[in-house]
Amino acid sequence: MELKDLKQFVANHDNFEIRVITHSGSRFYQVELEDVEGERHMLTHRAKPMLFRSLDDAYMDLKRAGIHRAYLVQHVPHDEVIGRDAHYSEPLTSRMPLVF
Repeated sequence: MELKDLKQFVANHDNFEIRVITHSGSRFYQVELEDVEGERHMLTHRAKPMLFRSLDDAYMDLKRAGIHRAYLVQHVPHDEVIGRDAHYSEPLTSRMPLVF
């Protein structure tokens, strides 16, 4: 989903979730939108995943799209390595609310 498409989506819908995703050991962030049907859309630029070098960069583009709340999700490979199920979508185990 391109940034202009995200702006249109936000203007027309109100039931969705925005996630700012990072991986342990990485210094880049990606933005994902999950709509009411459970479809996930990564934020893209010219059909390639959009990567942000800092949370401030992600905040700036999300603010331009009219979004002021999101969840920070950090993927930690430790759970998969030791055989535990990863719980990235459960609110209290891996997500931190962001307000900007």
